[in-house]
Amino acid sequence: MTSKILKHKAEPRGSFPHAKRCGDFVFVSGTSSRRPDNSIAGASIDEKGNPTLDIREQTRAVIENIADILSAFECGLEDLCEVSVFLVNMADFPAYNAVYSEFFSSAGPTRTTVAVHQLPHPFLLVEMKAIAYKPCSQPD
Repeated sequence: MTSKILKHKAEPRGSFPHAKRCGDFVFVSGTSSRRPDNSIAGASIDEKGNPTLDIREQTRAVIENIADILSAFECGLEDLCEVSVFLVNMADFPAYNAVYSEFFSSAGPTRTTVAVHQLPHPFLLVEMKAIAYKPCSQPD
């Protein structure tokens, strides 16, 4: 088994890797739109301190983060077999779903989307975890 904490990604907020390969499977930990500098894609604050949160931008950033994490294991989005999605507000489902559909068709990975009370930062609207299947060329 091979775990990876990727230095070019946001540091995990706990004792876990970005992803772990177990045989032919790669398990990607919960991933958000948080950047390495701890700013959040799809979140901005105006001059009065009011946040603007964009579910479309956050969804796109999360999927791109997952793709980048998978690349460290020589995998891509096409290797995903399952995605679990956590939305803070189900009213965001249509916009999130539209962006998700830019990356995946109905032949893509299986998916479960659930509403959650909150995520680890108040500006995060969506988080995803995923499982990819990519046969190993060499044993772990």
